Amino acid sequence: MDYTLSTLADRPGLLPALEPLSRRCWPEFLLHGDVTLWHELWVTFPECQILLTGSDDALLAVGHTVPLLWDGSLNDLPERIEDILSRALEARQRGDSPNAFSALAALVHPSFRGQGLSSAVIREMKALAARQGAGTLIAPVRPVWKDRYPLTPLDRYAAWTRPDGLPYDPWIRVHIRLGGRVLAVAPNTLAVTGTVAQWETWTGMVFPDSGPYVVPGALQPVIIDRDRDLGRYEDPNLWMAHAV
Repeated sequence: MDYTLSTLADRPGLLPALEPLSRRCWPEFLLHGDVTLWHELWVTFPECQILLTGSDDALLAVGHTVPLLWDGSLNDLPERIEDILSRALEARQRGDSPNAFSALAALVHPSFRGQGLSSAVIREMKALAARQGAGTLIAPVRPVWKDRYPLTPLDRYAAWTRPDGLPYDPWIRVHIRLGGRVLAVAPNTLAVTGTVAQWETWTGMVFPDSGPYVVPGALQPVIIDRDRDLGRYEDPNLWMAHAV
């Protein structure tokens, strides 16, 4: 599919279109996670926010990235989305020259899925990282079909393959086809906590008892504690890396 490439620094007028796209792409509960630095993407790193627009200037897809330092080891991978952002901010404030980029999200408008835009976003992320002098793009990948198997641990799910040997999950498969490699499971990239009433609003479900619940869009069960009036979810991702 044809598109025009720009960044948020090039097209700041498209900032108001980002939140509606996020709301169309993410389950409602994920919009209430414990990430406090997300706004820094457009405040501090607008040149790293990739925008793909169509002929009518509609926003087709977005790639959120930040530059950071990573020593190449598994132990030095950030644990959470907030850690990625804080590490990028610290590097910028110190005036460091980052050697890596981290993806944070690749969002394709539902009306334009299935036309190669997810692959295009990853390619453009890699190209941006290369232009900035980074050697690696790392990505906490959120497998798109994992919510169909919320009771299966992510490490086992990520190892599933099709008869052709490629990963079963389409999003992991996109990364592998573009040269990505699996690094490690990130068990809790962000957490969502809320009252039982909030969780019922976010999910359209009811939670009469305490315990784990399978929730649409969640990659593992949400834990409800009615005695504490609390629900908690931790979003697991799969760290992958691309040489650029």
